Amino acid sequence: MFAGIDEVEWASMEHAYGPADDVPGLLRGLASADPAEREGALDGMYGAVHHQGDVYACTLACIPFLFELVADPGIQDRGSIVELLTSIGGIDLDEDDEEELDEEEIEGAANYAMAAAAVTAGAGVFFELIADEDPGVRLAAPLALATLHGHPVRVLALLRERLPVEPDEEVRLALVEAAGRVALRHRPLAGQAADWLSRLAAESYAPGLRLAALAQLARCAPEALPGDVVQVVAGLLRRLRTTPADAPDGADGTSGADEADPMVTAGPGDDPGPAADAAEERGAPVTLVGQLRALSAAESAGRTAPWTADLLRTLHVGLDDRVADRTALLTDQLRSPDLRQRIDAVRMSAGLIRAWRGPYEELVRLVGEQLASPEPKLAEAASHVLEELFGLAAPAADALAVRVAAQPGAWVKEWASGPPGLGSAVKALARLGDARALPALAAALERPEVPHDVGFAVGYLGAAAAPLAGVLRRRLGEIALDEGAYDRANPLLCGLTALRAGEAAPEVLRVLRGAPEYRGEWLRTSALRALGSFGSAAHCAVPELRALIRRPGTAAATEAAQALWAVDGDTETVLPVLIEGLRAEHAHERRSAVTALGGLGARAEVAAPRLRALLSHDELWLRVDAAIALWEVSGRAEESVPVMLAAWEKNRHVRVRVAECLARMGAAGAGSDAAHVLRAELASVRRHNAMDGGYGSHDTYEDEKLLALCRQALSGNTGKGPTT
Repeated sequence: MFAGIDEVEWASMEHAYGPADDVPGLLRGLASADPAEREGALDGMYGAVHHQGDVYACTLACIPFLFELVADPGIQDRGSIVELLTSIGGIDLDEDDEEELDEEEIEGAANYAMAAAAVTAGAGVFFELIADEDPGVRLAAPLALATLHGHPVRVLALLRERLPVEPDEEVRLALVEAAGRVALRHRPLAGQAADWLSRLAAESYAPGLRLAALAQLARCAPEALPGDVVQVVAGLLRRLRTTPADAPDGADGTSGADEADPMVTAGPGDDPGPAADAAEERGAPVTLVGQLRALSAAESAGRTAPWTADLLRTLHVGLDDRVADRTALLTDQLRSPDLRQRIDAVRMSAGLIRAWRGPYEELVRLVGEQLASPEPKLAEAASHVLEELFGLAAPAADALAVRVAAQPGAWVKEWASGPPGLGSAVKALARLGDARALPALAAALERPEVPHDVGFAVGYLGAAAAPLAGVLRRRLGEIALDEGAYDRANPLLCGLTALRAGEAAPEVLRVLRGAPEYRGEWLRTSALRALGSFGSAAHCAVPELRALIRRPGTAAATEAAQALWAVDGDTETVLPVLIEGLRAEHAHERRSAVTALGGLGARAEVAAPRLRALLSHDELWLRVDAAIALWEVSGRAEESVPVMLAAWEKNRHVRVRVAECLARMGAAGAGSDAAHVLRAELASVRRHNAMDGGYGSHDTYEDEKLLALCRQALSGNTGKGPTT
């Protein structure tokens, strides 16, 4: 085995962490009889040789040796090696990807192409592995064939032939998944695959196989799904919850469903479980591969059909924009007597609401009901989902209030590193503007270290948080102005800013004057914004603000000028400083000056030519800010609207900013370009900021805000116009 491995010039190659001279040892480790050594070698392959999916020259050099390992029945854990080969050779670069490559990426793209060619050339071995004695190999082989083999007709035929004789249920599901992959990769075969999947979804087959077939139909041929797919799936889930005929006593999926089970699920930061403990006992490092395996085992513990969650996730992805069907299915799951199905449903509800618009009142109410579960992981998962929903969490407000009142120990979350933060339920309740969050926030403000996000929570409560102004002021006055001042003071300044608590002006002024060098600019910015929010109540700060604006063109001068105008209304002094700020070196500093000029309204009309010049700037956000400010100072929309609508189409993340201005402008009259854009946005089912493979904690909030602004703009209720 490994003939010629020492003749490869490994030391001349590199992987993610330097010279690749350790790769021969990793390959030999994959062939080891020691499970710990195999695990460590696999971890090294993914961590360095195939780091985050990258393909290096040493990755290419590994391919023949990996095939040699796969073909040797004496090697253990070959299924993992099949999965590694599938990952190395399974990256597709379509024409659009190739057009976007820069010079530095060309070599990487060539490596991907060579890897795909090399693995595809050897993919015939996977035909032999489809009937291997090792179930792990049989589990990995179908997807490898579907992804890599160049003759999909043969692959699909083999999958159909193998299914009736395959004894392992999980492998049978993999065969079905592979058929869906073939259909997606080779669209002319989609009809043939869909016919087979439709037959598998018929009532004569086992519920798990039927659910797998429906999930793949949703991915590759959603039009072939039965009209009553929600009812069918709900019925299959009920059958999967029942005890199999040959199962031992106590193995059913409903027994003890609401009892606490520490192995129900695990997530980042949780104990990696038995695999990690065993590794530590034998002195071996805890590998990422080992942790992932332990987490997978923990996720599956106690489940009658541990693969059900993956099938449902696949089904939901395939159902895509069928929000009503997906909501109905999740509603049924959240009412399940099976604790684990409810945990899955809570997680999937988050994904649905985050990506798609729809009427979610009943779904959110049911998520809120999970807060009362004695299983802490279910209640915590529900809290995290509601935390990200902001106003959409209203149907769960009472459930949140009960949980917050019942668990003072969860009001603040401590972390191993970094400052503490508010608990999910407290944040969710505060983001609803619900005054029942006040006791938790008041207690948090009395802690030795104030949670970093308490100021934002105060902002969402608005006037209801007025009783907290006194403690915010007192705690700010106690802050030591040393190198840690920003972290301690910023949450308090944010809260005072939100409350416009002008009585705290002396304490804020002390921070402004005494800001340390470390993060001093950040701290001064927070203090200046607080003073500006106080308006005339911060008159004691006027001398300090006038001193700060004597350095025109700097970020501090711009912030101070904006605050001075809000406090004193001295346009004559402020205007030259803000105009000078338009020449700042950095775009974000120019944007601050532009926004401040817009806030002056018609008083800053003299700056209109300079703002107009910025409408063609390379920085999109600066163009948008300039367009808005130009309208605010001139009152004329004809130059600004085209710039904003062009940005709307170019960058979806700018849409809230644009819609805010259009709502104030009243520029969305019937038949206008703006009205057309706004109506198209309201007609879309997908959230404007939904991303595949990632999300932000405020995405749902921002999208709901966008929808409200679009409706406001179209209704003609323009609200505040340009400042006069």
